Amino acid sequence: MKYLKMTKLESIKSESDKILHLIMNNKPLISAVVNVKNEAEALNKCLRSIKNLVDEIIVVDMNSTDGSQEVAKNAGAILYSYRPMKFVEPARNFALSKATGKWILLLDPDEFLNKTLKNELRSITKRNDVDYVKIPRKNIIFGKWIRHSNSWPDYLIRFFKKGAVTWKKEIHSQPITKGNGITLLDSEKLAIHHNNYTSISQFVTRAVRYSGIQADELFIADYKLKTSDFILKPIQEFNSRFFFAEGYKDGFHGLVFSLLQAFAIALIYIRLWEKQGCQDKPITKDSFVSASQETTFEYDFWFNKYFKNECCSNIFKKFLLKIRLALNYLTKNF
Repeated sequence: MKYLKMTKLESIKSESDKILHLIMNNKPLISAVVNVKNEAEALNKCLRSIKNLVDEIIVVDMNSTDGSQEVAKNAGAILYSYRPMKFVEPARNFALSKATGKWILLLDPDEFLNKTLKNELRSITKRNDVDYVKIPRKNIIFGKWIRHSNSWPDYLIRFFKKGAVTWKKEIHSQPITKGNGITLLDSEKLAIHHNNYTSISQFVTRAVRYSGIQADELFIADYKLKTSDFILKPIQEFNSRFFFAEGYKDGFHGLVFSLLQAFAIALIYIRLWEKQGCQDKPITKDSFVSASQETTFEYDFWFNKYFKNECCSNIFKKFLLKIRLALNYLTKNF
């Protein structure tokens, strides 16, 4: 038996290949993959948090000028360069192709792991029935952990066997998976810590960048703008986060974040209008009235639901709210 093992090892040419062979055959090898552009401070914290978990760190830099490359080198990462992109997905697949580990931990520079999550991921590598893992993410927005507003548990596939997960090239695309997946409990102890937005200006800067990319996609698809795109869709975004996802429970943070997300949706269609030449088209009365009435009805629906559940214990007031909502429904298309 020893002779067979030695023969197999001798067929591997270089000393580094021998070491890699021994690692791959004696314990699961975990590769961390991080794409970065000008996030040196955040990257340093990210890489320090995974130092005692992973066996290999792959950092793909997109022309950083703030010292991110030096941070990666000091952490012992294998550093690659990729042309600057407006969004990360194309560079992400490039980074994944460079990882040699059996398991891959995918992180953004503004994310880091705690001890409990690292122990859980380490134990998962010993299982044969798991190919990818959905991990909750704890989003810190303007200094506060946002527990509602469609921001928790914010499950993402970030730990998987090499080859089990790939991404499309479109912005914010969902991963394509193979094999069997599991979902971790929605516990803070098992969550990736994400410093999502640290300031309003950072949010606006990203919204301008992302809206331009999404407007480009709509422009290529020859999307026909409607009045409701500017009025109804932003309100729907606000309603979904502040009312349906109970963003009001996050206090002023939830209110401001919901408003900013509504602004980001409106910005997509405003940027598309700009790309189409800022065409001087008249707004028909019918389209404006229809979009406004639909917007009013949807807001009233969610406000009444919120008011009834959170503020009103009087049965008579609840009855009046139902009548008001029914009248709004009957008259929304007038």
